[in-house]
Amino acid sequence: MVKLTMVGRVNDGLPLAQGARHLNKENDNFSSNYKQQAEFILKEISRGALPPSNMTIRVDHHSFNYLVVNGIWFITLCDSSYPRKLAFHYLQDLQKEFDKFDRSLIEKITTPYSFIRFDSIIANIRKQYIDTRTQTNLSKLNANRCQELDIITENMSDIIERRRNSEIFETLATPLTSSQVWGSPRLEAIALIWMPITIIAIVTSVFLWVGLIFTDDFLISTL
Repeated sequence: MVKLTMVGRVNDGLPLAQGARHLNKENDNFSSNYKQQAEFILKEISRGALPPSNMTIRVDHHSFNYLVVNGIWFITLCDSSYPRKLAFHYLQDLQKEFDKFDRSLIEKITTPYSFIRFDSIIANIRKQYIDTRTQTNLSKLNANRCQELDIITENMSDIIERRRNSEIFETLATPLTSSQVWGSPRLEAIALIWMPITIIAIVTSVFLWVGLIFTDDFLISTL
């Protein structure tokens, strides 16, 4: 089932439109979490950390599938059991409808999710992909059945971990003046790396020192 759909602009990472979220309505935090992850994916594409074409990203028991065409990003969140081929047909249909709009209008948008004219289009196209067993959808699935989709697949956890590591290295590589060192993110990054090593060294030194004291006391008592 298609549960979440968003459209965004790649060059500045601005989300333009979104369809209704068909997730667990009893848990808004759960639903918002997936929306935040989709926005994170858009930002990663915008900064060049993810492929600017198409990709499948696994998260929990779902999959994000995204398509980028002419600098516009289309993404949908589906159950992991939902056919990936059908998900990309859905994204391609969205892209064809989006291309009907004047590009200069799209470039003028500055507020997130303000292209509400496209929200209803998302809803109408999504209805066509709810039931995977309709004749139309079965025909799409069976077309070029032997041809595999050439799409990169990755886990969301790996992407997040790679981003965290990148932020640490970027912080360490940024030159700071002496007045900026204390309380800076760079100092926090250094502390994160060296604090465990320092603690182990101190504890080891204390044990060695105590051991030497007991050894000296023992030798003195035996004289």
